Amino acid sequence: MTGRSGTPAGAGAPAEMLYVRFRAAGDGGTDGDREAPPGEETYEQLLRLLGQFTPVIEALPPDAALADVRGALRYFERDAAGIAELIRLRALAWYGVRCTIGVAGNPLLARMAAQGAAPGEVRRVPGDAVADFLDRKPAAALHGVGPATARALCAYGLDSVGRIAAAPPATLQRILGAKAGRAVYDKARGIDPSPVTPNAAARSIGAEHRFAHDELAPDRRRRALLSLADDLGARLRGSGRAARALTLTVRYADRSTTTRTRRLPEPTAHGPALTDAAYTLHAALGLQRARVRSVSLRAEDLCRAEHAARQLTFDPAEDKARRIEAAVDRARERFGEAAARPAAKLAQPYSRSAYRGP
Repeated sequence: MTGRSGTPAGAGAPAEMLYVRFRAAGDGGTDGDREAPPGEETYEQLLRLLGQFTPVIEALPPDAALADVRGALRYFERDAAGIAELIRLRALAWYGVRCTIGVAGNPLLARMAAQGAAPGEVRRVPGDAVADFLDRKPAAALHGVGPATARALCAYGLDSVGRIAAAPPATLQRILGAKAGRAVYDKARGIDPSPVTPNAAARSIGAEHRFAHDELAPDRRRRALLSLADDLGARLRGSGRAARALTLTVRYADRSTTTRTRRLPEPTAHGPALTDAAYTLHAALGLQRARVRSVSLRAEDLCRAEHAARQLTFDPAEDKARRIEAAVDRARERFGEAAARPAAKLAQPYSRSAYRGP
């Protein structure tokens, strides 16, 4: 299997990919994960900062981005770690934002390097050290391996990345299915052929809810998702746009994350439709008693609302819900966001970070 440049996508690939996570410096004490993500405007400025080094940037709002800096090495006369250090210094000096940066041969390894780094650290995974880097990490540390998949692997004694890599591919396919088994086997060996996909042309909006304490209760997580979906719907309608897809990202107490995306049956900015999709994504993760630090929703693949076809319905309850939603929008526009909110949303303190991805 090869990467974008024809070199192996796994252990032998040169370290030319950056995973950059942004945090507003000084907002959360010594625990970098408690620091707040940057605001929407600052996030866009940080993406432009990355654009000074490479045009190959994949925005991962609200607080991260992937960058392929292969084309910048000769121009800046630095290796990828040196460019990462420049980015870190400029982000801190110009915007007061602390960058934690992983440097590796592919997006998977770069992401994992950043997740294991201290706040504000640049951490590099050399091509000849990939096996040692991955060996003792838990199965859930692999990006895309959620709690349910990790439990299935651990039930067979495959509780570390090293043990997964040593298992026969056929065994993983029997446990997880053919496609998922092959993918997990490759990831455990540090192989990730996925490219850094520039997404400046696509627009997305989203928001994050950070819990005051690591949250165990599913009903509180669902309440946070209701708040996020309600906010996203209002912002979409206010900007005259609709979403074709919804992405849920869950961050856990150990700083690992799970991300899932669901295509919507039709483009929508309707709050209840977004809420139902968010609940479906959450239920599919099978989190049970997982310790969740934050949840975020992102409305993706946006289109103009007038271009969104809506399936006709003879359900009077649906029409009534949309009329109520329009009345709520008018009340919020006139009296502020707190003028009307879902009842469940009133029952909890709510703190969010809003962002608009490029």
